[in-house]
Amino acid sequence: MEERTTDGRKIRILSIIDEYTRECLYIAVERRLNSQDVLNGLFHLFIRRPVPNYIRSDNGSEFTAKAVRRWLNNLGVETLFIEPGSPWENGYIESFNSRFRDELLNREIFTTLLEAKVLIESWRRHYNTVRPHSALGYKPPAPEAILTSNNNLLMEKLTLEVVQ
Repeated sequence: MEERTTDGRKIRILSIIDEYTRECLYIAVERRLNSQDVLNGLFHLFIRRPVPNYIRSDNGSEFTAKAVRRWLNNLGVETLFIEPGSPWENGYIESFNSRFRDELLNREIFTTLLEAKVLIESWRRHYNTVRPHSALGYKPPAPEAILTSNNNLLMEKLTLEVVQ
């Protein structure tokens, strides 16, 4: 998903989803996103949460960059790239993107990048803590994530994508 502010300038969005809990762990909102932005987002997540076994992503240059692959390899994280033009291989992020577009992006007009960041982060928190998810028995994913970490279960997979 790419969005624009009222002055016509692009906004790029990086979303990181936990496939197990359906929680949106992180959303970066910037004019441009590159491999360093991916590394920064993952670094902060890996400090707070267990390092996953796998990361699934599209084949965008942000994810296939040598620095990202090398860093993940050093941590023992396998990368699973979806085939270009095969959104069904990444159903969790596609479902998330659809909700994100319908529930926020199609309903808001962003005048500034800062406004977009604030509203998107607010929606992410609501998505995680309030919004019911049918796949989770109509509960929000954040309480499930808390139970998971309390039971010392490790996240197995993350999904991330620069939404275009």
